Amino acid sequence: MRWRSVQDTSCSIAQTLSVVGERWTLLILREVFLGASRFDELRNRLDIARNVLAGRLAHLVEHGVLEKAVYHDRPRRYAYRLTERGRDLYPILVALMAWGDRWLNEGTTPSVSLTHRPCGHATRGQLVCSHCHQPLEPQDTKVRLSARRLRAFRPVRTSQTSAPSTHT
Repeated sequence: MRWRSVQDTSCSIAQTLSVVGERWTLLILREVFLGASRFDELRNRLDIARNVLAGRLAHLVEHGVLEKAVYHDRPRRYAYRLTERGRDLYPILVALMAWGDRWLNEGTTPSVSLTHRPCGHATRGQLVCSHCHQPLEPQDTKVRLSARRLRAFRPVRTSQTSAPSTHT
């Protein structure tokens, strides 16, 4: 699959990566979830180039992940806030953090911990079944592809189906 054609694909993962897959994007979203909302705040927290941040913010606004709200008229300044679409990315960030804590920061205390406000206990992200609330594991999940997705699969060419080379 060519990356240019990713928006035309039926794969939700590929489509999602076209919106949030650039390396700075999830870090920007992390900071917005942690309370940063202004351009200079984000720039200082991330030590990111102005043009890169401006481009990423514009991309996130264009795709409905963030919305802009004027907080100062002269000069015009905007705050960036998560939309419902943006807030729905929270479990992804928590899952990435949990994976990094387990596999990349072994033996060290995580730099961030989560506390569930309603019960007051430390917690970690966990994917559970929306029906029975049991942990959702790959081996316990059956994947069904839609007809559209099945049509997207192309047969793999094998050496048996291609003519052998006669050049020496």
